[in-house]
Amino acid sequence: MFDSKLFFSAFKYSIPVLLGYLAIGTAFGLLMSNAGYPWALALLMSLVMYAGSGQYIAVGLFASGAGLVESVIIQFVVNARHIAYGITMFKKFSAAGACKPYLIFALTDETFALLSSGPPADALNSGCGQGGKRESVFFMLYVSALNHLYWIAGTLIGAFAGLFLPFNFEGVSFALSALFIVLMIEQIMRVKKVMPFAVSALVTLLTAAMLPERVSLLSSLAVSLAVVQILSVPKAAREKS
Repeated sequence: MFDSKLFFSAFKYSIPVLLGYLAIGTAFGLLMSNAGYPWALALLMSLVMYAGSGQYIAVGLFASGAGLVESVIIQFVVNARHIAYGITMFKKFSAAGACKPYLIFALTDETFALLSSGPPADALNSGCGQGGKRESVFFMLYVSALNHLYWIAGTLIGAFAGLFLPFNFEGVSFALSALFIVLMIEQIMRVKKVMPFAVSALVTLLTAAMLPERVSLLSSLAVSLAVVQILSVPKAAREKS
């Protein structure tokens, strides 16, 4: 069942996330250590929560003594963008079989950025899926699992480093945003379609300036998807004609 060539292909494809997740995972581990929490809690969060920005926010919620209901609402709002991600991956995950629950769980921003524009599917019999397609099963599984391991490794490095090394935490929380900006630039160069990214950036800036912070993220996602879809329809119609 294990395809070493496909695994190393997935590894090479995920190297940008490796470099980023080691850095921002380390930053998360350092933040947890600086807040006085044990390394085991940082590891557990990265194993079963694996939410990137949600984990950064959780550190602040822990420190402020936020209640359970408040924390759940905040995390839902912050991570609701994954609903949009998940909808666009229905077709890619359709043949994943027993792998589908993990693929859904592991669909972070960066993993979505890689898988949504991944290499064309090649015929490959996989014991995990039903379609025998590399992109839809093993390739996505390897990329997702590798990215998860990178995050866990970074978390452990930071958690243990925070126990022994003095560290200036100024600017650490921006590490996750910086990684996603780098991945966005890489995807623009890969798919050679600037319009969706430019529209999304403009909408995000406008909603951040005009709407309250608690609703600006969801609003920017909804408006960006709608505008990009509207702008894409004429082009699709021309191609069909």
